[in-house]
Amino acid sequence: METPTLSTNCAHCSLSRFALLFVSLVFAGFGLLSKAQAVSPPPDGGYPGGNTAEGNNALLNLTGGTNNTAVGFNTLLSDTTGGGNTAVGASALFSNTTGSNNTAYGQGALRNNLTGGSSAATGFQALYSNSTGNSNTAAGFQALYRNTRGSANTANGFQALYFNTLGGGNTANGYGALGLNTIGNLNTANGVNALFNNTTGHFNTANGVDALFRNTTGTSNTATGEGALSTNSAGDENTANGVNALFSSITGNSNTANGTGALFSNTTGSGNTASGTGAFFKSTTGSNNTGLGFNAGVNIETANNVICIGHPGRDVSNSCFIGHIRGVTTANPDAIPVIIDSAGQLGTASSSRRFKHKIKPMDDASEAILALKPVTFHYKSDKTETPQFGLIAEDVADVNPDLVVRDENGELYSVRYEAVNAMLLNEFLKEHCTVEELKKEVAALTATVKEQAEQVQKVSAQLDVGKPAPQMVSRSR
Repeated sequence: METPTLSTNCAHCSLSRFALLFVSLVFAGFGLLSKAQAVSPPPDGGYPGGNTAEGNNALLNLTGGTNNTAVGFNTLLSDTTGGGNTAVGASALFSNTTGSNNTAYGQGALRNNLTGGSSAATGFQALYSNSTGNSNTAAGFQALYRNTRGSANTANGFQALYFNTLGGGNTANGYGALGLNTIGNLNTANGVNALFNNTTGHFNTANGVDALFRNTTGTSNTATGEGALSTNSAGDENTANGVNALFSSITGNSNTANGTGALFSNTTGSGNTASGTGAFFKSTTGSNNTGLGFNAGVNIETANNVICIGHPGRDVSNSCFIGHIRGVTTANPDAIPVIIDSAGQLGTASSSRRFKHKIKPMDDASEAILALKPVTFHYKSDKTETPQFGLIAEDVADVNPDLVVRDENGELYSVRYEAVNAMLLNEFLKEHCTVEELKKEVAALTATVKEQAEQVQKVSAQLDVGKPAPQMVSRSR
């Protein structure tokens, strides 16, 4: 009985020693595996170094990278030392070698990435061509598809920033937004096809369907509203806020349009400002125009330097139209006229002694107006040929240079009619004084004549008294 028991105990001892040997071999195997980091075929589940691989050829070539997660056929297949990457979907991050901290969700997402880092791609073939670009974010079918080296781009939507290759700092949200951009930088597009055709333009902002749709090389434009600046191609520094604002602009620069259809027809005009629905709607090539109000300047087509405030205006350059001014003259006793100087500044003519010095009588200085030559004429720009009455500045300057106004270039421009009126008043007062003196002289002469007449009458009366009575001569025989 004891012998079999001893034999059994020996057997148990042998099994224990064998088990210890087996466990030692297993741990040794794991030690060797932690150094290899990659085997073919890869193990099911995790690698050492915080790596996880699920799928055929996932993390197949990993050598030193850590904390990678690869799920799907050929995911992170070429990764060697890149770390912190997450790839989910067939061929996601397929070509990545040393790029780190990338996230790819979707078949072919970030497929060709080599060394680019900190990018995130979500969607079929999102960031597909990216090789060395960093810090890009793409969400949507083929978003940022052709990006290779561009960095810091964000694309959300079907084929948003699709053709971008080197452009950086762009943001595209919406179907086809910035779709054709290649090397343009720091653009923002929000809306279906916003900034769709932009290729090399920089610093543009488009918010709305088809906003800045045709822009290619234009720079520093801002468009907010469906179709705003839709046709702009190379114009710079334009701002359009409102549906179809600056819709037709092509190469115009430095325009500002606020309101639906504001500056709608503008093509090449520059330096225009339109605020209000339909303001300068028909203007095509006009420049440096300013319109404020509903349909302000709607009649302007090609004129320049026009100001329209609450008025449709006329297509005449260097003009100003302000609505709701015509009518019965105000009865306000404080009302005074508004004047404009040669530089275009508005003001009033103050007459208080508080604002004046070197005050002295005009005396004979006003006699110059007696040499002025009033004329009738027609303005060349007046299609109605309305007769006008006044003076010619050149003629007035020959008489008295102080009675004319010159423009900013020193050219004769107008006549100081208010000064002419003051001089006319002085001449009138001088003549009035003369008339008053003459009246006094006439009165004195009249009195003298009257006195003399009375004296004559007295003398005549005295003569009549001293005369002898008339003699009657008889004719009888």
